[in-house]
Amino acid sequence: MGRIKTGILNRNQGILDFLNLKEEARMNRELMSVQRFITQERFKFPKATGEYAALMSEIVLTAKIISSEVNKAGLIDVLGMTGNVNVQGEQVRKLDEYANDLFMHILKYSGHVCAMASEEAEQLVQGPQYTNTGKYVVMLDPLDGSSNIDANVSIGSIFAIHRRVSPAGQSGELQDFLQPGHKLIAAGYIIYGSSTMMVYSSGFGVHGFTLDPHIGSFILSHPDIKVPNECKIYSVNESYYKYWHKAIQHYIDRVKGLGENALEKEMSSRYIGSMVADFHRNLLYGGIFLYPGTVKKPNGKLRLMYEAIPMAYILENCGGYASNGFEPILDITPKELHQRVPLFMGNRDEVQLIEEYFRRYNPELCEEYFAQKAG
Repeated sequence: MGRIKTGILNRNQGILDFLNLKEEARMNRELMSVQRFITQERFKFPKATGEYAALMSEIVLTAKIISSEVNKAGLIDVLGMTGNVNVQGEQVRKLDEYANDLFMHILKYSGHVCAMASEEAEQLVQGPQYTNTGKYVVMLDPLDGSSNIDANVSIGSIFAIHRRVSPAGQSGELQDFLQPGHKLIAAGYIIYGSSTMMVYSSGFGVHGFTLDPHIGSFILSHPDIKVPNECKIYSVNESYYKYWHKAIQHYIDRVKGLGENALEKEMSSRYIGSMVADFHRNLLYGGIFLYPGTVKKPNGKLRLMYEAIPMAYILENCGGYASNGFEPILDITPKELHQRVPLFMGNRDEVQLIEEYFRRYNPELCEEYFAQKAG
C-alpha cells in the first residue's frame, strides 16, 4: 500500500514538474502581443495618428468575444437557425447573427470608421452621426463557414480595411468600398479552432497571433509567414466536377496524376468546406484553394469584397497569388457590395497555371471576360 501511495505521489509531482517547465518556457519566451506589434508598426509612419491602431484594437476585442462564444457554443443557445434569410439567400444561424451584430456594434461606436459593409447586411451599415466620420471603412464576413458550426468544425471571421475616398467629416459612401484590393491598408482573418488564431497583414508581411487564454491576449506565434514553395495540397469540392469548365477539369486531372501533363507525384486532396480553415492550412503547409464557377453559375459563390479580396491581400504579402482565372483578384474593381467571383488562391505558380489553362482550354471565356471589362 505504501509503495502504491509513493508511486502516486511521484507521478503527481512529475506532472507538476512538467507543467511548471512548460509554464517557465512560455514565460521566458518574449511575449509580443498583437497590440504591441501594431503599435511598433505605427512607428514606420511618422505622420500616423494612432487611429488605425485603435481600430485594430477594436477588431481584436471583437475576436476575443466571439472566440469565447464559439468555445461554449454547445452549452448556450447559439447553435441552430434564427429562421431568417440573409441577402445571399442563405439561412442565418444564431452565431452568424451574433457575430455580425457584435462587429457592427463595437465598430460603429469606435469613432474610427465612417461605414461598414457586411456579408450579412444588404446595405452599408452606419452608426450615429457623431461617431460616423472616421478615416476608414471596414468590410466583414463576420463568421465564415457557419454551415459547419453545429458540427464543431473550424470557422472564422474575415476583415478588410480601406481608407475612405469620400469627403472627410461625413458618413461613408458606396465609393469608399468599391476600390480594388491593392488599395487596402490591412486585411486579416481570425480562425476559431483547436486554438484561436489571428492572421493579418498591413502590407509589411503576414503575421499570426495565437490567443493565450491564460492572459487574454493574442501573442505572436507565427512571425513573417511565407507560402511554402512546394504545393502539396489542393482544396476543392469535387462533387461539381461535371459542371466545371474544361480548364478546371484538366487542372484537377493533372494534380491527381491523370491525363496530359499529369504530375508524377499527385497532390493530396484536403477540403473542409470552411474557407478560412482550408485557406489557413494551405497557407502553412503549401496548397491551392479552388472555388470555380460552373457552366450554370460562372461567377461562382464566394463574395469578392468579403472573402476573395481580403485573402488575396494576405497571399500577395507572403508570396502567394489569387486570381479569378483571368486576372489578379486585387486588380478587380468591385461594381457592387455583394459581387461574386470565381476564386483560385495559394501557390503562385499553380494559380498562374490555372490562368494558362483558361487561355488554352476555354479561350472563349477569356475573350468574353475582357470584352465585358473593356465595355
